[in-house]
Amino acid sequence: MQTSEPAISVRGLSKSLGGRQVIDDFSIDVAAGHIFGFLGPNGSGKTTTIRMLCGLLTPDAGSGRCLGYDIIAESGKIKREVGYMPQRFGLYEDLSIRENLDFVARLYGVAELRRTVGSTLEQLGLVERQRQLAGQLSGGWKQRLALAACMLHAPRLLLLDEPTAGVDPKARREFWDQIHELARAGMTVLVSTHYMDEAERCHEVGYLAAGKLLVHGGVAQVLERSGLTTFEVTGPDLEALAAELRRQPGVDMTAAFGASLHVSGTDQVLLEQSLGPFRADPKYRWTETRPSLEDVFIHTLQRAGVIAS
Repeated sequence: MQTSEPAISVRGLSKSLGGRQVIDDFSIDVAAGHIFGFLGPNGSGKTTTIRMLCGLLTPDAGSGRCLGYDIIAESGKIKREVGYMPQRFGLYEDLSIRENLDFVARLYGVAELRRTVGSTLEQLGLVERQRQLAGQLSGGWKQRLALAACMLHAPRLLLLDEPTAGVDPKARREFWDQIHELARAGMTVLVSTHYMDEAERCHEVGYLAAGKLLVHGGVAQVLERSGLTTFEVTGPDLEALAAELRRQPGVDMTAAFGASLHVSGTDQVLLEQSLGPFRADPKYRWTETRPSLEDVFIHTLQRAGVIAS
């Protein structure tokens, strides 16, 4: 249920706040019915970017359209078709689930309030808990209630600001299943997250650092364009091995992954030459592997000089 026109298409967006350049020359297209994930360190400009894309914040420079409307001249029209779910739970904890949704529906001026709230409760699996106080809910159920509240007015665009922070893995997975159902029905979703496994569930991802979009595209495209060759190594005292490897030519990055170590570089020939003596050591087990999104993003930050290599 996707259209040929992008849900969002912007060029050259820039924004300064408090005398600091927060976003610099940001351009992107997001297809209707796609989930676009924004990643980046705290303070990288993710929230500011999302707010500009949907007309909640006016850029200092640049132009674009969202849901067919100009993001500057028609921002009011965009806001009426956006659902926003903040990171912090913002509903009334002394009201029940049903009472919270009734209240929010009245704020939106939702027609056929009773039917709309009822169908939303059913869609999000909240019917059996509708009389439970919001303050008594676990993090996962609060998250589900917050999602229900921002869907009551049938938005075409959903904005999620780190929606699964502090939520257990099972609730995170169920939440993402719901988001994909919404996207299949044609809703466009912008989500900021720090979780790489969640980023891999997005149709496209963008990595922001110091206000600049350093990487963007489909996950497979991002991994392929990185040019990284990555080896995974297991064995004893990997911390000491990592310190030694970082001094070798062709080793651009080492990163610990649980009980293993990822060793990456963009010059495959030089990397393999440098690793030759280490791979010959029988106490280590080496396997060439696909670089992870985390490998790619850390390498990108190092290359951009945002973090030390």
